[in-house]
Amino acid sequence: MQFKHIIGQKSIIHRLIQSVYDARVSHAQLFLGPEGSGKLPLAIAYAQYINCENRQPEDSCGVCRSCRQFEKLVHPDLHFIYPVSTTRDVKEKPSSKQFIKPWRELMLDNHGYISLSDWYEKIGIENKQGIINAEDCNDIIKTLSYKSYESEYKVMIIWMVEKLFHSAAPKILKILEEPPEKTLFILISENQDQIINTILSRTQLLRIPKIETEILFTTLKSKYALPDSEIRKTVQLANGNFRNAICFIEEKESENEFFNLFRYWMRACYGGIEKNNDSADGINFTSKKQDFISFVSFISKSGRETQKSFLAYSLLMIRNCLLYNTNNAILPYLDAEESDFVAKFSQFIHNKNVEQITGEINKAIYHIERNANPSILFTDLSFTCSRLIKSN
Repeated sequence: MQFKHIIGQKSIIHRLIQSVYDARVSHAQLFLGPEGSGKLPLAIAYAQYINCENRQPEDSCGVCRSCRQFEKLVHPDLHFIYPVSTTRDVKEKPSSKQFIKPWRELMLDNHGYISLSDWYEKIGIENKQGIINAEDCNDIIKTLSYKSYESEYKVMIIWMVEKLFHSAAPKILKILEEPPEKTLFILISENQDQIINTILSRTQLLRIPKIETEILFTTLKSKYALPDSEIRKTVQLANGNFRNAICFIEEKESENEFFNLFRYWMRACYGGIEKNNDSADGINFTSKKQDFISFVSFISKSGRETQKSFLAYSLLMIRNCLLYNTNNAILPYLDAEESDFVAKFSQFIHNKNVEQITGEINKAIYHIERNANPSILFTDLSFTCSRLIKSN
């Protein structure tokens, strides 16, 4: 993968190229940024540039033996570690090397722009939580103990390092701090607070921002033959996340399902008080307590990554309601049903409760990642949201 394939991030690319020319390549770097910002393809492009046999001022050559191997993710000095778990085929002691085939397939199909939910779905562990375990840590030490096969640098990319199991982390602290000569660690993360401090302190931090709005718009416009209005709506919904933008376009049905579920949920939360068609606030909430129970039952049966994606969509809709209260210009980016709902429901989202609501939803996402009981979690979250949206 070359830098020219990265969406945006020009200043970051320039900084990485300059570090190579200045011979200041730090042996352990942490690429930290939101999902869909391009951290992973950026890391691969950086590693390819370092090991290119005919390096150009602004990019790798793309045609030498090393570059061709990097393009297919088969270079013998390029190694990946990522969260895994037991599956139907891997019954015990899972490790990254056992999943290298689906990893390459997913990466090549999506040009490196993948999410954790994409990966879990690919290997069939959507209802489990993957970790980077002791087996992987042992493989890191063993792999890096050998000399490089072909290139100047051996590269170890650890994707989603926040999933590193606490008891396994001490195994790699020494090699992370004092690696063999010409070894490059690139750790990739979306949440700095979840990274073990002893790992964090041994890396050089590089913050990757979300993709700029206009760059994302231009990229999508060149990729899809859609009206500008549809693309701008997608860009607004994606909020700098290229992977989400692709999903919104290619899986429009899923987005509609999330909207219908969110609307049902909010109506169920408000269902303690029934309102008729001519109510003063213009909302015809006729939900009863049974709707509340039905929502919890339905969402609890879905996979954890689906639950997290739904809550992420809920955060977006809460944000849209708050924006509507500030500036009605949010409505052109929404379809008719969404616009109608936001216009009516926004009166219940205000400065006195929005921080608490979003805080509770983010807390729920955090607990889902830690295998909380979904029935208990969504019941508690629904009661809390019900109280907050009814508050003055």
